[in-house]
Amino acid sequence: MAVGLLAAVVVAAFVLPVPKAGELRSWAEGAGAAAPVLMFLAYVVVTLVPIPRTVFSLASGLLLGPAVGVCVALAATVVSGWLSFVLARSIGRRMVARHLEHKTVRSVDERLTSGGWMAVASIRLIPVAPFLPVNYACGVSSVRTWPYLVGTVVGSLPGTIAVVVLGDTLTGSTPPALLVVSAACAVVGLAGLWFAFRRRRSVDQRDEFVE
Repeated sequence: MAVGLLAAVVVAAFVLPVPKAGELRSWAEGAGAAAPVLMFLAYVVVTLVPIPRTVFSLASGLLLGPAVGVCVALAATVVSGWLSFVLARSIGRRMVARHLEHKTVRSVDERLTSGGWMAVASIRLIPVAPFLPVNYACGVSSVRTWPYLVGTVVGSLPGTIAVVVLGDTLTGSTPPALLVVSAACAVVGLAGLWFAFRRRRSVDQRDEFVE
């Protein structure tokens, strides 16, 4: 059944007409306020399962443009992150609580909690860090809700802006200044990641010296 479904998708990709980027933007503009709402809902629901949110950030830029696209993508990221965080905390926390006495697990939990929003933001800034597993990991840790949400916003912002702007470039209407701003946000994000790693390394070295 799965093979047949895959074959149907491949055939459809070659047979059915594929709309151009400009046509998709025109369709979204014609939908009015419904387009951002539908994009937001789809983004939140789909990223509650292991599907890369980058795809939906790209689609937000393509369909909604840079300004609205960033707002919708970032808002959906926070809501989806909060929902999976709450789910992991209410269900998974009880399941792993008995393992928190293990030295390694307790150490990771304490460092994530003591780092607060900066620890969460530094994880979000890592491009290869998967969105959903990070949400669950923070949910079963002792990190508080508000530092988690602030860290999610700060850490997700540079990458979200970059991907949304990339999606907007597919329409060929992106002003060069916006590309510069996007690149600057990426640089700021990398700088923050470097600072967070250096801070963590300094703390680790100090702890080793004390021990």
